Amino acid sequence: MGRDDLDQPYRGGFVGPEHRFALTVYFEDTDTAGIVYYANYLKFMERARSDMLRAVGVDQRAALAAGDGVYAVAEANIRYLRPARLGDDLVIRSTVEQVRAASVLIRQRVFRGAEQLTEARVTAAFLTLDGRPTRQPRDWVKRFERIRQAA
Repeated sequence: MGRDDLDQPYRGGFVGPEHRFALTVYFEDTDTAGIVYYANYLKFMERARSDMLRAVGVDQRAALAAGDGVYAVAEANIRYLRPARLGDDLVIRSTVEQVRAASVLIRQRVFRGAEQLTEARVTAAFLTLDGRPTRQPRDWVKRFERIRQAA
């Protein structure tokens, strides 16, 4: 690994239809007992979803700059199974479960090794800049459908 490689942010990637994004639990992620604060799982999942969108070629920044729209979380249902702790290496596994005209339903699970810690279903709605639902770009819908069917 060259010096320039170390200056690049980490990127996750796809294994079949599943996007994987790894991270380590830092002190800032935990409470005083060294257990990950419950809301931080949502942050971990947000990073993984953003990385997944980038990996499929969805350029949110360009869409925002062009005034086309943005994704916003419309609903999040999360179930906590086991706690993550300071120093744990985690992997967030994300899959597209459903694609609609103006939203995407994404299943996300957090693992420590083979042990599943959380499971969530997140609906990301595509909105105009004034907050109204609008159709996602057709090309994006096709990309989501392709990865959804990559099983």
